[in-house]
Amino acid sequence: MSAIPLRLTLVTETYPPEVNGVALTLHALQRGLCALGHAVEVIRPQPQLRGAVPPGQYFVPGGPVPRYRGLRFGFPAAGRLRERWEQRRPDAVYVATEGPLGWSAIRAARALGVPVASGFHTRFDDYASRYGARWLAPLALAWLRHVHNQSDVTLVPTRELAAFLEPRGFRSVELLRRAVDTERFHPARRDLRLREAWGVGSDQLAVLHVGRLAREKNLGLLARAFRALQQHRPDARCIVIGDGPERAALQQAQPDFVFAGLQQDAALAAHYASGDLFVFPSLSETFGNVTLEAMASGLAVVAFDYGAAREHLEHGRSGAAVAPGDADAFVAATLRFGHDDALRRRCASAARHQVEDLRPERVARSFAQRLGRLARRVVA
Repeated sequence: MSAIPLRLTLVTETYPPEVNGVALTLHALQRGLCALGHAVEVIRPQPQLRGAVPPGQYFVPGGPVPRYRGLRFGFPAAGRLRERWEQRRPDAVYVATEGPLGWSAIRAARALGVPVASGFHTRFDDYASRYGARWLAPLALAWLRHVHNQSDVTLVPTRELAAFLEPRGFRSVELLRRAVDTERFHPARRDLRLREAWGVGSDQLAVLHVGRLAREKNLGLLARAFRALQQHRPDARCIVIGDGPERAALQQAQPDFVFAGLQQDAALAAHYASGDLFVFPSLSETFGNVTLEAMASGLAVVAFDYGAAREHLEHGRSGAAVAPGDADAFVAATLRFGHDDALRRRCASAARHQVEDLRPERVARSFAQRLGRLARRVVA
């Protein structure tokens, strides 16, 4: 229990039951803050499936996000939020997304003198380039800078991201590490019956990929790396966990892959722990929570050296952190870790050890301390 409980508001345009890194990160943060004794309200767009408003949530009008089925953005709501916060003033506000709702929340908080922190979760400028709109990237970055510089502090998950943002005019950037639930994601969740359902015996190799199956995830390299490994390990199977717009095409091109679909909670933890090697070729992550989840589950990881991998993966000790964009080196690392059972098992044990301190309660406490300092600064 925190010595000084805070009244905190989290503003986000994505939240469970939506499944993505931002939504799940915010949900874990909310639970951690409540466990510490803080009062937390989540403000988010009205979900598509209407029903009773869950306790601790406040809905505002929103609309669907193009090309992202199930996701919604919030309409501007500065007036509505000002009225609500005048009646029930939070000690601090955290804005997790830079859409119309997030921007209006920052404006409302500033108008009332409520301290506001923002979180940088997604490189929308990078996404614009990857989706063929490179000309939009500078505009996207300018918008992100404008939004975040209106908050009192911008929290980022890696030192690498802070080093990218600060020279580009982002002010008051601070590191807040991401958490991973090391009790849920644990090697003890390994399930031999699940492996049998995949067609993988106890002595065979299960190569896992977890994530949204979308164009920006570099799924072609996943297939290339696995096929190279399969030439040396014919018993290997590739297990793809997740869903998205590229699933049908990938499934048609790789019919022998096991497509497990979207998994959550205990089922997701069992899928991780039942694998042997985690291969993650994405180059578009701002962080990449799945890297931490795989490490906590006791898997050696092959990933590019940025985001969560750069921050937490020790090359050669807990997996392979490959130079970003070096596809040949990525394939070679997959071959090495897939072929060398002793190396893979040694790195799997080290991976688990490296993330054991990233427990949600520790991150929630650090977050609350940051916002508590902002609140005390305003009072002073």
